[in-house]
Amino acid sequence: MSTQDQGSLARQSMAFVLAGGRGSRLKELTDRRAKPAVYFGGKTRIIDFALSNSINSGIRRISVATQYKAHSLIRHLHRGWSFFRPERNESMDILPASQRVNEENWYLGTADAVYQNIDIVESYAPKYMVVLAGDHIYKQDYSKMLEQHVATAADVTVGCIEASLEEAKGFGVMAVDTEDRITEFVEKPANPPSMPGDPDQALCSMGIYVFETQFLFEILKEDAADPNSSHDFGKDIIPRLVKAGTAFAHPFSRSCVKSGLEREPYWRDVGTIDAFWQANLDLTDFTPDLDIYDTEWPIWTYQELNPPAKFIHNEEGRRGQAISSMVSGGCIISGSSLLRCLMFTGVRCNSYSRLEGVVAMPHVDIGRNARLTNVVIDRGVQIPQDLVVGEDPEMDAKRFRRTENGICLITKAMIDKLEA
Repeated sequence: MSTQDQGSLARQSMAFVLAGGRGSRLKELTDRRAKPAVYFGGKTRIIDFALSNSINSGIRRISVATQYKAHSLIRHLHRGWSFFRPERNESMDILPASQRVNEENWYLGTADAVYQNIDIVESYAPKYMVVLAGDHIYKQDYSKMLEQHVATAADVTVGCIEASLEEAKGFGVMAVDTEDRITEFVEKPANPPSMPGDPDQALCSMGIYVFETQFLFEILKEDAADPNSSHDFGKDIIPRLVKAGTAFAHPFSRSCVKSGLEREPYWRDVGTIDAFWQANLDLTDFTPDLDIYDTEWPIWTYQELNPPAKFIHNEEGRRGQAISSMVSGGCIISGSSLLRCLMFTGVRCNSYSRLEGVVAMPHVDIGRNARLTNVVIDRGVQIPQDLVVGEDPEMDAKRFRRTENGICLITKAMIDKLEA
């Protein structure tokens, strides 16, 4: 299929982004915001990746279903994603769980989130629906997945990542034949089925699905009427279509967007503190596994107006410097030393502080003489002078959220307890 034909399919499609999840494994990071609204990569939020993939793929109609503590997410969407023009057949709809079907139920599951908004989707009359999870980090051209969906005349096409058999135990896993037809779907299996021709790898669901719109609506209405259903794509809709319909797998490697720097397809579920910390600091590598400098596939976001970052003081022991680090606009590195750190917008690092492996969210203020190692700091936290984290595991665990791998999460409430 030509690039022009792929573009035509994208223009006939709507991306429906499921962005209502809390992400409870991120602990206090999601106490006040949904997982898709969590900051990532210095200036973006997690949801920006799914939205940017849609725009860059040529899909200009997008709906975002929100539910858990959605204010910061909705504010971000209003500020950063309000450039769509209806006269160009573009749209961005934010669909909070508002008990539209009845006065008792919020969104009961991922499938129900689409079902409750059928009338809104119908008003745009998209021929195809691309259903996306809003909480993963990756770059993908959805037009290639649409092309496969049409070419195979599938009822559903499921985006899949290739993972080792051990990693696959935590996912929904697809057994496929040599034509990529899904023959079995198993949720978190103890013995995952391997890929044809590659006994060490399995195909795991990414939570990305392509349907023809009218067919999807029929399935969702049947599912909504089933009292035994949990109204979820992964638990109900996809297994049903694997058994009674035509379901195909689409390996991520076929549509992953890579610049010349990226060696392997990159997809991350940053659903734990450890995974979140690691994925952010991976960006500071000399050749990172994810190239966010790729101008051919930009990650769109809300662009705050900020002055450039500034590094000041040049005295021994009080030198503003950052090595193997990313420092965003509005930051002032004032007589502080950073090694492999990621500073979000507007962070202040004061004199004599020493930071290594620090992910600091926007507008963090780090006091003089602080020594921080392997920490994630939530937005707006003021780190007291002389605070030491990362050198005494027992002390860290008493004061902060410390993971088994030794990463500490620091929030304002934790700091307030120290100072009480």
